[in-house]
Amino acid sequence: MRYHQAGNIPQKRHTIFKSPEDKFYYEQLFGTEGFHGISSLLYHIHRPTQIKSIGVAKDVTPKIAVEKNVAPRMFKGMNVKPEDDFMDSRKILLMNNDLKMGLSKPRKSMDYFYKNAECDELLYVHQGTGILKTFVGDLEFVTGDYLIIPRGTIYQVELKSDDTVFFVLESHSPIYTPKRYRNEFGQLLEHSPFCERDIIAPVFKEPKDEKGEFLIKVKKQNQITDFIYATHPFDVVGWDGYFYPYKFNIKNFEPITGRIHQPPPVHQNFEGHNFVVCSFCARMYDYHPLAIPAPYNHSNIDSDEVLFYTEGDFMSRNHIDLMDFTLHPGGIVHGPHPGAMERSIGKKFTEEYAVMVDPFRPLKITEEALKVEDPSYKTSWLEESDKTMEDRSQE
Repeated sequence: MRYHQAGNIPQKRHTIFKSPEDKFYYEQLFGTEGFHGISSLLYHIHRPTQIKSIGVAKDVTPKIAVEKNVAPRMFKGMNVKPEDDFMDSRKILLMNNDLKMGLSKPRKSMDYFYKNAECDELLYVHQGTGILKTFVGDLEFVTGDYLIIPRGTIYQVELKSDDTVFFVLESHSPIYTPKRYRNEFGQLLEHSPFCERDIIAPVFKEPKDEKGEFLIKVKKQNQITDFIYATHPFDVVGWDGYFYPYKFNIKNFEPITGRIHQPPPVHQNFEGHNFVVCSFCARMYDYHPLAIPAPYNHSNIDSDEVLFYTEGDFMSRNHIDLMDFTLHPGGIVHGPHPGAMERSIGKKFTEEYAVMVDPFRPLKITEEALKVEDPSYKTSWLEESDKTMEDRSQE
């Protein structure tokens, strides 16, 4: 992240700051990891602490169906059902103690505010357009945008299309750009596959000076609780710092290629504690005269691997549809489907786009995931002759 400033702020922090009408503005430190992590200072028209009432907590703990998984699996995201409400539409498919991920297909804009009080959120826009409205400004989003929303951000989502689909990741640790692509001052290095120009900060909006009853749904410890506040949460007259939501479009990722096949870490886009997020993008294939563009077989001994397929045709897999999730557990060898390696030879370019998440602790599978699983995936690497024998044995 880099320093950003918007609106009106005092010359010196933690000092008296008043409106033209000689009324106090109220300062808020917005940050993470105590007073050690990155932070911003926000200046409110009203005290941001005015709670009118707190409702009964609603439990939203994902129901685990498979605690210990060793099987390759595919989940058909196309079959995840839409919901009108933004939060109800969030279906968690896979999780561990570091993160949760799944799919969201909301059909209506939010008529309330929301705050995740314990997790950073990554919303990848598989399809659709709209506006992420936050207390520090707005981010208009389109297909292909990653929306990175730090924990504690109060936001609303206004949908501009009725078929919006988000890939959702909730992280119990902050989500950062990869440390290996930054120098000791935090600047992205010349060989990074993206730069600061690709990271878009919120557009500042005039503050809302409103009193009344404002519903903020707060999520913490797998519970969502309704808080009614006495003032509009978007009453920020100015802010500055390093901690704020931003967007990054997957098509601004510049793939690193080579003469022979490059390993997945070259596609890394973000990281958190015990996981990385990679962007597989349209790119030239390997250009050694004997190169095999298809990925080689590998077993990910220390991590699970999740791929979310979002655009294009995927050379390494058979029968893949957009919105599919594949899960390959650590320690189990996987690779191209039969015929994929041979088909790839001589290919010069790919137009595929996918989001990959590698968690370094095993994933648990939820009941929501089993509702949309394709059970045939685990045997999809069989040669045709072996597959025929397998089918006969099941008759």
